[in-house]
Amino acid sequence: MQDSGSDSYGVAAGELKQFIERLERLEEEKKEVAEQIKEVMAEAKGRGYDTKVIRKVVALRKRDADDIAEEEAVLEMYKSALGMA
Repeated sequence: MQDSGSDSYGVAAGELKQFIERLERLEEEKKEVAEQIKEVMAEAKGRGYDTKVIRKVVALRKRDADDIAEEEAVLEMYKSALGMA
């Protein structure tokens, strides 16, 4: 395959091919990581942990403590307004 430099749109074929190949490798790595996450969750579930709660805890750990506190305060206010608290 010959690298003609660029086509009528100004795309360097060699550079474009490198981007595509990098993306393909990253997609494959993402697939492998997703499989590893699935295995860890299956192991946790097998040991009796609630995987739905684990996912929530992981998501919470990524967030800022102030954002979490604000969201929880609003949630409590809404629950109170609806007679749920």
